Formats: sequence, structure tokens, C-alpha cells
Amino acid sequence: QQPQQPQAQPKGRELFRSQRKESEGSVDCPNLEFEYGDADGHGAELAELYSYTEEPELGHNRRCFEEDFHTQVPDRRWLELDRAQQKAYVMRLLDGLEVVNRDKRLRVARAILYLAQGVFGDCDNEGDVLHWSRHNSFLLYQLGTFSAFLELLNMEIENSQACSSALRKPAISLADSTELRVLLSVMYLMVENIRVEQETDPPEWKTCRETFRMELSFPVHSEEPFALLLFMMVTKFCSGHAPHFPMKKVLLLLWKVLLFTLGGFQALQAMKVRRREELGLPPLPEDSIQVVRGMRAASPPTYAIELVEQQQQQQQQQQQQKRGHRSRRPLMKQDSLDIYNERDPFKNDEGGVDEEENDDVDSGMEGELDLMERDAIIPAMPAQRLPIERVSFPKGLPWAPKVRQKDIEHFLEASRNKFIGFTLGQDTETLIGLPRPIHESVKTLKQHKYVSISDVQIKNEEELEKCPMSLGEEEVQETPCEVLYRAMLYNLPQYMIALLKILLAAAPTSKAKTDSINILADVLPEEMPITVLQSMKLGIDVNRHKEIIVKSISALLLLLLKHFKLNHIYQFEYVSQHLVFANCIPLILKFFNQNIMSYIAAKNSISVLDYPHCTVCDLPELTAESLEAGDNNQFCWRNLFSCINLLRILNKLTKWKHSRTMMLVVFKSAPILKRALKVKQAMMQLYVLKLLKIQTKYLGRQWRKSNMKTMSAIYQKVRHRMNDDWAYGNDIDARPWDFQAEECTLRANIEAFNSRRYDKPQDSEFAPVDNCLQSVLGQRLELPEDFHYSYELWLEREVFSQPIRWEELLHCQ
Repeated sequence: QQPQQPQAQPKGRELFRSQRKESEGSVDCPNLEFEYGDADGHGAELAELYSYTEEPELGHNRRCFEEDFHTQVPDRRWLELDRAQQKAYVMRLLDGLEVVNRDKRLRVARAILYLAQGVFGDCDNEGDVLHWSRHNSFLLYQLGTFSAFLELLNMEIENSQACSSALRKPAISLADSTELRVLLSVMYLMVENIRVEQETDPPEWKTCRETFRMELSFPVHSEEPFALLLFMMVTKFCSGHAPHFPMKKVLLLLWKVLLFTLGGFQALQAMKVRRREELGLPPLPEDSIQVVRGMRAASPPTYAIELVEQQQQQQQQQQQQKRGHRSRRPLMKQDSLDIYNERDPFKNDEGGVDEEENDDVDSGMEGELDLMERDAIIPAMPAQRLPIERVSFPKGLPWAPKVRQKDIEHFLEASRNKFIGFTLGQDTETLIGLPRPIHESVKTLKQHKYVSISDVQIKNEEELEKCPMSLGEEEVQETPCEVLYRAMLYNLPQYMIALLKILLAAAPTSKAKTDSINILADVLPEEMPITVLQSMKLGIDVNRHKEIIVKSISALLLLLLKHFKLNHIYQFEYVSQHLVFANCIPLILKFFNQNIMSYIAAKNSISVLDYPHCTVCDLPELTAESLEAGDNNQFCWRNLFSCINLLRILNKLTKWKHSRTMMLVVFKSAPILKRALKVKQAMMQLYVLKLLKIQTKYLGRQWRKSNMKTMSAIYQKVRHRMNDDWAYGNDIDARPWDFQAEECTLRANIEAFNSRRYDKPQDSEFAPVDNCLQSVLGQRLELPEDFHYSYELWLEREVFSQPIRWEELLHCQ
């Protein structure tokens, strides 16, 4: 048996290699033409609201509408009615929502949903459907439909009968959430259609949009904003009390409500610029998303398994040479040397690119190769490619460097200790006794000093804690973000845990467990598939359903973090800390610990079944081959969007937090993140490289030696902090024993902020006291209605029968 083992290994490795190539394509995948934004195209976002198993319900909605419409307006089409007639008909439909009979109410709600879906029965193409969907959404909102559906939604959430029947069922299907899905679909279509701005919108639509935004942001009829109701639905679902809630629709609506009320990335940038002006800070050096759009993706590093294969090929060639066989080694070596010389940093101005096509090794492999071995490993490439890549690569670094106040203080402290022998604390102005080069260094550091809004907020908070009396009451601006945080505050840990639970259940790396939550309640049909074709269709639908859930959770978490950080740093830290406590960091790493190339290139969509295409086009007969083929897109937009969002969340959680950076190291994130560099998309690579940069100093010298190509990419793409010792790790500024204290201090600061601003007890020791006798006696007191009946008795008992001790008054004075 022993002689057979060496033969079996290459076969297994060959099989693994072929499988990897099939799933990932070539290592050097093409650049992905992806433009990051708040959301996908309008049609694509509406299409993701519906699962393919819901497709028959589109026809059901149409029948409900047409049966009622033709009895009220015979021989007419909806498109032929003038505005007054359309309003009159919608008002009649809204009256139908008031009936007691549940089935009749549902039929009316379906008719309204058909209007919101764009009366596709009267339309000829997809553009018309989307146009009428927007037109009808504005009309429905102006007539008060959203408020009516909000009341119905509250009734359905409190429907204990539906909850108990769902809990008794062994398997939950689409039928259990019919009413909820209809209500949420109408609300989602209204929010999404009104949220999206177009140049051709009439002025009344713009006014309508602002009114709707204010209505969702600042509640009038209820105590909390609409988003909080959806958060409560999420926690109720995760607690197991309402397993029939259609979570995908709830999460999509929650994300779009937050996007609408708080604002997207462009609105955030404008708010940030305005806030810096208000605080008297210098303007931002650049708009980060615009900078990233101009960046070019780097070639991904090669991996250890490929290196082993190449080394084995090299050994085989050496054995053939020894046996006297003809060898192609000298020719390969010559080509490789030419490539090596082409990229000699002394011959070429662009020395930073010389590692661009070099091989890279994981930390488990030996990184020190001599020149001969390196030459053999460098792959032979077409002669035209290198000059094109070198010419197109942008010169210079993309980001303006930044320096923190703390960096200048640390630099001066070290310099004074070295040259003078004592320090001056936080004094950054006194440079007496320091040599001239130190003066120049300090000048350069101050030129690139960056004071963030967070720094100002932390300083203000410290002053308010120190001097609560003299500084008085803090003026808090009533923004949509502030209202949302105040509403979320006391249940915020539960909201974060619930979102991460659903994210874990939707992650492709998660194994099916009996105790995990069932997120497929709104995608599984009542009758399970019988044929292979039906099974394939349902499999695609389930995968697509999970991808949409991941997309909505990643987008809404990122939005919350960014808006809370701008509103107040401790609001952001509170959310961040609860995400970390709920194991968000290992969860995101678990998500990326998969074949990320195949996830981004996934074809889990059937374009002919997507709304609005399926409503106006005759559907071709689906076959197993057409389902397997999928679309011709280079990548799946939503999956790449989700990956970038999750990487941005991970960056926000770990930035400047040494304890959380150590979590990245402990969970062995470096090889997982390095695999994500295979995706040739500049924005995704940037956030991966940022995560690698912050932990580089902890990974050891051997890892850095073995991953020089990744180090080079970090230098080229990530912003430089002038005194940051990320590449060497000689001076690690936080020791492991400080990490626990760091989180505890942060938590104490957050609790002090929350209690100062949001817990306002009436009997506080700092509450003002009225000492004026005249004003105290002159106050009107609310007395009980029956007081005058017992007034004389009270006087006798409390006043006349009590002796007055005058000497006690004298002692008090």
C-alpha cells in the first residue's frame, strides 16, 4: 500500500485544482465594472421585493382590482381616467379597508397593491409599468393610504391568532404571511417609489417627498418613528413569538425607510461638510467614495497551494534533466529573467509596481526564495500586457495623509525624552532645546493634522461631565437620527442581536441547524416541489432570498453606524459595542471564509421571472438548462454590494480599537481577507487592505516577509498616517493587558453620555430649587375633587392640634 500513496496524492491535488479553477475561474480575473452606491437600479430594487414563488399572486392582485374596477367604472381603463376620477376610485377603495370581514379587506388591499405595482395589465413594456407604479404611489400617499396601511399593519402584528396558529404548524409557508406580505409590499413600493428622485418629477411630487420624509422621521400620531415598529417586528420574529413574519420584506422596508429618512452616502457627505463648517473645522481633504471610484484594482496575490504546485513542476523538470531528458527550464528561466529585469526598481521609475505580478505565500509557507526559485515561479505572460498595466497605473498616492493630535504629542514626547530628558505633557508648541530637524518634522505633522468631528464631540462631552452646572443644559438638535436613537436606545442590544441572528442564518457558510431561526417562511410554497425543475427553481429562489436578506442587513447596519457617528460619536460607539458583544466580528469573518469569487459571480436569479419583466412579457418555457445558465452578468450586483458593506462595517468596528484588532488576529482573519483580494474591484480591495494594515504589526516578521505583495498594495492604496508604524511593529502602542481596560473605559464613557442626555430624573441633585417664599406659596396646586369635604378635618388634625415649636426655628437660623 505504501508505494501507491505518492501516486494518489497528485490525482487528489489535480482534482482539487480543477474544482478550484471551475469555481473561481482564473486567478487573474478581469476588473469588475461595479459602481458602488446607495442601492441598485430602481427596477432591480423593486424586483427583489418578490420571491419567484410569489409570482402567481401578481395575477391574483390583478383579478381583485379588475373585478372591482369594472363594476365601478365599466368599459374604461385605469390609464384613461383623469386625476379626479382616479382619486375618487382610490378613496372608495380606502373605504373598503374599513370593513370587518377579513377576506373582503384583503381583496381591497390586493387591489391597492395592484395599483402600486403599476397596473401592468394595461401596460405594454417594463418602462410603462415602472412609470405608473411611481405615479400611483404618489397618488396613494396623497390620499392617506400609508397611514391606513400602518393601522392595518399594527393590527396584523398584534394578531395573536395568526401567531399561535403559526407556532402550532410543523412547517410554515407563504400562506401564513399573506396579509402581512400584501401590507408590507404596498408600503415598500410607496417608500421606494417616492424616495427615488427623477429630473422629470413635477413640483408637487417634490413637496410630497419632503412631507413623507418628515412623517416617517418625526412621528405625529405615535410616540416612535416608523422604523422602530419594523425593528420590533425583527426582534419579535427572532424571539420565536412570530415565526410567520415575512422577514425579507420587513428588512427591505426597514433599510429603505432608514435610507429615505436619514439620507444616503451623498447626503452624509454633505452633512459632514456642513457640520465641519459649523464647528469651525477646516474642510475635508477629499470625498472618499469619489477617490475610490478613480482607483484601479490590483492583481490578487498567488496562494500557497498554487506555489506548491509550481514547486512540484519545477522538481519534476529537475528530475527530467538528471535523467537526460530534454528540459524547457532554461527557456522559462530566460523569459522570467526578462520579466524580472523589466521590473527592476532601479531601471523603472514605478518601483512600487514591481511586486504586481509576483507570487505571494501564506504565513504557513517558507517565504524566503532565492532568485532562481523566484524566476521559475513568475508566470510567463503576454508581452503586451506589462507596458499597458504600467502606463495606466496612476502615479502618486490617492489619499492626503492625516495626522492626529495624539500622534504629534507622542512624537514630541519621544523627542523630548531623547534630547532633553523630560516631557511637557500635551504641549505641542514649545520646541526649545530640540534640534532643527525635529522642528521641521513637527511643522510637517501640523500641516497634515486632521481634527475629526468625533474629536470635538469627545472633548465637549468631557467638559460637560466636568462642569455640569456652569455649562448648563446642552442644546441637542432634533434631527431624524437623534429621534431614531432616542427611540431605539433602551432596546438597542436586542435589535442588534436579532439582526445578527438573521444574518447568520442567511450566510452561505452557515450549516442548517435545528435551533437556528427559519428565515424561509416567506419563500417556501404550500406544496413542496415534485419535479426536478421545480426543485431547481425553488433552490435558486431560496439562495436569492438569502442574498437579499444579507444585502439589506449589511446596508442598514452600515447606514446606522455612519449616521450615528456623525450625529454623536458615543451613539456610534454604543451601537458598535453591542455589535461586538453579539459576535459581529467573527460572524463577518465566517461569512468571508468561503469561495468569495463564486459568491460574487453567483447566478441565483431567473431574469424572465423578475418583476416587472414577468408582468408584461410572455414567459418562455423554463428548462433545467436555462435555469443553470443564469444571466450573462460578470458578477452579481447585490452580492458584491453586500461584501463591500460587511467589510466597511468590520473597518468601522475595529478602527483605532486595539482590543478588536486583536480579535481579527485571534480569529486568523489574515488568510481569509487575503483570499478576498482575488476580487478585482478597487473598493472591495481597499477595505480588505485596510483590515490587513491594522493587524500587520501583530502578525509577526515572517508573515510580513512572506506577503510583500500585499504590503506593497497597502502602501499604494491605503491612506498614510505619518507616524504609523504599521509595517514594522517595533512600537506597539497598546499592550495586551491594556485591552480590557480600553473597552471598559469606553463603556463607562458611553453610559455617562446616555445617562446625562437621555436619563433625566426629576429628583436630581443638580435640579434647580425655588427658594422664593412668595413664588412657592403662590403656586397653584392640583387638589383632589373631594378635598373640600375633608378640608376642615385636615386643618384640625394637621394644623390646630399640632403645637408650634418656635425654639426649633431659632436653632435652625
